[in-house]
Order: sequence, then structure tokens, then C-alpha cells
Amino acid sequence: MNKKFESWAIVELFGHSTIAGFVSEQEIAGSSMIRVDVPKINDREPFTRIFGHGAIYGITPTTEENATAVAASIDYRPVSLYLLPGQKSAGALAYIDDDDFDDTP
Repeated sequence: MNKKFESWAIVELFGHSTIAGFVSEQEIAGSSMIRVDVPKINDREPFTRIFGHGAIYGITPTTEENATAVAASIDYRPVSLYLLPGQKSAGALAYIDDDDFDDTP
């Protein structure tokens, strides 16, 4: 059975940091990676982070409610971009929708 992992979870990372959200597998450049979609919480927009297996210490599957509560307790934010003087927009996506990728080779 080769079922891909998809679950709400708390992910412990090497370097003593934690991230929580909806976790799934995603292949990038021929390598299986772990994708964490952190939900929108209060004024923080949803965002996506992708990690290689070597960055992960542990994954604890849990409920959406628990993962969201943990995500809310962590001040983990997406990359913020520096804008040069006169630059109005960074033009970057913080949350990646599956429709943004074409999975066909």
C-alpha cells in the first residue's frame, strides 16, 4: 500500500522549532518533501512551507482543531519580503494552491 500521507499535524523541526497545519507529501525535483499548509489565524494569512525529510524531527497527527490551536500559539509567519523604496508590491504568493502546480511530467 502506497497511500500518501495527508493529515492535520504538528511538525517538530530540527533547530527546536515547530509548525502546525495540514501536512501532506509533495514531490519536488524527484524528492519527496513534506508540505505544511498553515491555516488563516486571526490577522495572519494562510501560508505554505515545504520541508525536506532531513529537517523533520517528528510528526504528530492530530485533529484540525488541535493543529490550528498549536499554529495560533506559534509566531511562525511566512517569509516577509523587503520592498525597495518606491516598490509597491512584492508580487509573491505566501499560500500555494494545488492548482498552481501541474503534476504531469
